Amino acid sequence: MKILVCIKQVPGSSNVEVDPVTGVLKRDGVASKMNPYDLYGLELAMTLAERYGGSVETITMGPPQAKAVIVESICMGAGCGTVLSDRKFAGADVLATAYTVSQGIRNAGTFDLIICGKQTTDGDTAQVGAEVAEYLDLPNVSNVLSVEEIRDGKICLTALLDNQVIRQRIRMPCLISVDGDINSPRLPSYKLRQGVKDEQVKFVSFADFEDQDETHYGLNGSATQVERIFPPEKNTEKHTITGNAGEQADAIFALLQSRKLL
Repeated sequence: MKILVCIKQVPGSSNVEVDPVTGVLKRDGVASKMNPYDLYGLELAMTLAERYGGSVETITMGPPQAKAVIVESICMGAGCGTVLSDRKFAGADVLATAYTVSQGIRNAGTFDLIICGKQTTDGDTAQVGAEVAEYLDLPNVSNVLSVEEIRDGKICLTALLDNQVIRQRIRMPCLISVDGDINSPRLPSYKLRQGVKDEQVKFVSFADFEDQDETHYGLNGSATQVERIFPPEKNTEKHTITGNAGEQADAIFALLQSRKLL
């Protein structure tokens, strides 16, 4: 069984600047980490490969430094990984991102199971996994809580749909997006890190894709555009009230009235 896990490098801090022209995050020089939800997907892939036999690969889209999360995934047990990196991919919304990832998956080969994290901590759209499945014409289940078994070419799982939990059996190949309660991710292995080889990380660019239409990628392929984005204003105003309990209560009441909050 061949399993592919889609992972992403996200900012490790909320203090990230935004490009005032394009409205996208400035990722260069910012401390980064693997998207937390992708760690759960990676752990599930390792567990299934150990239980049923098979291999695990990873794929990510981003600038060259996104190689770090592929290396981290190898340190957790993945055999190899692919970085989709090209300036033509920059500024992609969820639609263009999903299309680019789907093209990268086609380039990487065929897989029995593709696993995504439920969402990313920088975009929080929770849409990319389902859209990748649509582009690949695969059955898809989101918010997966557990995988019970794989048998006769089908995967049996439970998933959360709004206010109810459902049990499904779907035919493979398929794509699933996992929730954060599904497992506890393992830690990267120092021994595996020391043995990571360059050939385990493959870089793929726009030139390697079958679809050479530039209007399908990056800002050009995005159905949505950011009109304006700005950091929230920070209010550091402080008002100190002294006196006994009655005086403080009267002062707070007067302050709320003066600001028309009462």
